Amino acid sequence: MAETQNASILSRSEVFNLDELYVRTMPNGGKSWGVLHGKLVTGEVVAVHESTQPAGLPPNPAHSISHSEFIFIREGTMEFQFDGKSERVNAGGVVFVAPGTVHAGRNVGTGPATYFVISIGGDTE
Repeated sequence: MAETQNASILSRSEVFNLDELYVRTMPNGGKSWGVLHGKLVTGEVVAVHESTQPAGLPPNPAHSISHSEFIFIREGTMEFQFDGKSERVNAGGVVFVAPGTVHAGRNVGTGPATYFVISIGGDTE
């Protein structure tokens, strides 16, 4: 995983296999794999991670971000709470989180929920 603190530039193509990535346990007991973190040659700072939440866990704590996020649901059904509302999104759906949005997500399905997060700009550095 490239680190932007040393101004690492993501300038070459690369494959990231899940079984080779560092995994951390999230506050709600789910798992998250950091895929990459760096600066594109076009100047944008990006970070990508994949997360899995088993069914029945509480949501991660609501938090605010100063960057943009795209969340791609790969498996399961998630409920996203943002801007004072809740919306469900199924596998194949995408959530856009604008900078400054307080948000949280939880698995509301009967099986695991897996999703990818792409963070761009702002406090991603």
